[in-house]
Amino acid sequence: MAVLKYPTVLPHEKKAAERRLLRRLDFRVLPILWLLYLVSFIDRSNIGNAKIQGMDQELQLKGQRYNIALFVFNIGYLVAGIPLSIVFNKTGPKSLAVMMFCWGVTVIGCGLTRSWGGLVVCRLLEGMAESAFVPGAAYLIGSYYRRDEFLRRYVVFFSGGICAGAFNGFLSALIAKMDGVAGYRAWRWIFIIEGLITILVSFASYFFIVPFPADSTFLAPEDKDLLLARLRDDGGAVSHDRLPVSRLYEYFRDWKIWVAVIIYLGAAENANSITSFQPTILRGIGYEAADAQVHTIPVYLVAAVYSISMGYAAERLQKRYVFCVIGFCTIAVGLAVQIAQPKASGVRYMGLFFMTAGAYLVMPLAVVWIAINVGKGYKRTVALGAIVCFGNAGSFIGTNVYLKREEPTFRTGFSTGLGLCALGMLAATVMFMGVLIANKRRDKRRGVLTEVSHEGSIEDLGEQHPDFRYCL
Repeated sequence: MAVLKYPTVLPHEKKAAERRLLRRLDFRVLPILWLLYLVSFIDRSNIGNAKIQGMDQELQLKGQRYNIALFVFNIGYLVAGIPLSIVFNKTGPKSLAVMMFCWGVTVIGCGLTRSWGGLVVCRLLEGMAESAFVPGAAYLIGSYYRRDEFLRRYVVFFSGGICAGAFNGFLSALIAKMDGVAGYRAWRWIFIIEGLITILVSFASYFFIVPFPADSTFLAPEDKDLLLARLRDDGGAVSHDRLPVSRLYEYFRDWKIWVAVIIYLGAAENANSITSFQPTILRGIGYEAADAQVHTIPVYLVAAVYSISMGYAAERLQKRYVFCVIGFCTIAVGLAVQIAQPKASGVRYMGLFFMTAGAYLVMPLAVVWIAINVGKGYKRTVALGAIVCFGNAGSFIGTNVYLKREEPTFRTGFSTGLGLCALGMLAATVMFMGVLIANKRRDKRRGVLTEVSHEGSIEDLGEQHPDFRYCL
């Protein structure tokens, strides 16, 4: 057990030491993960940019074929997400770089394929390789910070994906100028160049991704002692956690995980729809292909500012539920605009801002909300894997309700998104009421030891410990 090396310091000196530690962590843990998520999201969303550069004609993406290529990516997520998240926990954070290398290869494959079937296979493998990245990165960030410090760091990390949407539009517009080089159309170069960038970043990142806190070597001994002591006071930095099958079954019986999945699904369906169809929507509004790429940039930049600022406010005020509702209401405004189909193109463009900003606020809120309410160790690993992988099942819906025959109005898609938005808001209310009631019951039983179904230290008990309280 770590021993805090500041036994005689004054409270203000300890606070200063903690501030210095947090600054060091912020500059060492977050930047590399932010960069990896930026690259990850570019690779995930570039298919939308490739589509309007001629991919649909060359690969003969008739009917719902494009939607199927989107659909199978999420099948990969669903199949591999939780198993690979457990592998991440066992093998350590540097496995994130290995995952990145694997999906970089599949992205290049998307650019080289000569058939629709080849595109589908590459997208499936890409989804599998990428499935544990976001849960793994979330777990790694949460392992270094206390529960009341986690959200603001995670929204900064998550902004990498939002900024990727902006950067991808700019990058795709530049790569589009390579149309015809070496006999390849522009859409192929989008995949090939971005895949090569991914592979290069994966090699470099291996040396910068930090290990779990107990194995960290980038901190001075006294700072590492302080870090581990803070984590232990916050619920334990579990390094000896085990995962027998019985415990895995116990985890999946936790209602909070499945309610969080529905919250995430309500936002993720809309976010993934924006990622996949925004260039098409913009082209339908009246923008040419290159202009449509560029006009995605402001949408994502505004969403990044909105997500970070509202995330900071949610953690500062300790009101995660309230800000979830605000996020869903923001999505609903944007969807209502799209369903109304106003004649003014500027108004429809404005609706995309609301949809994107709201979705990218709710998603990180949902991830952190469940992570801090299930303790640490493998249960957090499973919870994060479940919410990201099963929550992305909303994409199964989105890719099948944005119908080609309705392009670019997509009334069915937007209406379905509004329904899932309402479902997500209802789930957030259930989560809030459930943990509020659970906290009141725990207050009544305070001081009474709780029986547990498995052996473990007090650090192992997590939310089963009598003093554990859920965050609202």
